[in-house]
Amino acid sequence: MMARRAASLRDVAERAGASPQTVSRVANGGANVTAALRDRVLDAMRELDYRPNAAARAIRRGAFRSVGIVYNTLGSVGIHRTLGEISERAATRGYATTLMPMTASTTSDASGAFSRLNEMTVDVVIAIIADRFEADGVVRLPEGIPAVVVGPEILHGAATIDFDQRGGAEQAVAHLLSLGHRTVHHLAGPAESFPAERRRMSWADTLTGSGRELTVIERGDWTARSGYAAAQRLLTHTAPTAVFVANDQMALGAYRALHEAGLRVPTDVSVVGFDDTEEGAMLVPPLTTVRQEWRALGRDALDLALAMSDGAGPSSVILPTSLIIRSSTAAPRDAT
Repeated sequence: MMARRAASLRDVAERAGASPQTVSRVANGGANVTAALRDRVLDAMRELDYRPNAAARAIRRGAFRSVGIVYNTLGSVGIHRTLGEISERAATRGYATTLMPMTASTTSDASGAFSRLNEMTVDVVIAIIADRFEADGVVRLPEGIPAVVVGPEILHGAATIDFDQRGGAEQAVAHLLSLGHRTVHHLAGPAESFPAERRRMSWADTLTGSGRELTVIERGDWTARSGYAAAQRLLTHTAPTAVFVANDQMALGAYRALHEAGLRVPTDVSVVGFDDTEEGAMLVPPLTTVRQEWRALGRDALDLALAMSDGAGPSSVILPTSLIIRSSTAAPRDAT
């Protein structure tokens, strides 16, 4: 007696009066299927004792235990730390991680990165978006796979998580003003960077809101070398008493430029950074800075993604920042 042939996906499609593609979406837990049609397909599966293949069952149940990470730059200490924390935390929970860089900051390249991860059968996607996209289309998120953006709310349907960039910058500038400085100069990060622009805008808003002079900015690219060059340019056209620097690495370079110009920190110039890196605490004098808890960002991004894989809806999370006051800030000399 011959064994009965197992029901195929096409058999289910014929019984349910649906297309094979629709049956596949239902089997894999995909969206874009009406409730009535989904019920009809599920009834046909039960009637025919249809068993999806192992790969489809694994996708539906999250059995691949894989996290896809998309990123468009590795240009800051914070991104490295966030990637490391996500990978380490995923490993402790039994998940592998797959890194997928975007070769360019364009919406088409982002969509391509998501598609490639989708083909690799990841359970969730975390996108670390630090730089602005060139507006060349709409980013396509992988269908049926939860996605979290570490950064601003730029992808419809994805959850988001970020630090309070504006609040942190406001704390930095307000601290310098409270010491008696008439205004605060700014060494900004790259214009295409979301965090850099949020910090710059908050710097400007805090100054204008306090009725203070809005000064010309100089920009860097997050590196110590660029901070050195930006501070040198600043000193050619002004004599600052207080400088808010976009990150600690650039502040390190600014220290050198100030030293070479014969200026002392904080006696002549107060300096505040952003990130709270280990290097900042080791400078002489130790750097006042805005702390971001990178471990918390990576941890919470992964937890948010896995919660969505269990059925939670997308949400927006803003993590707090805090001002760490050290010895690089003081009242201006003319205030004593």
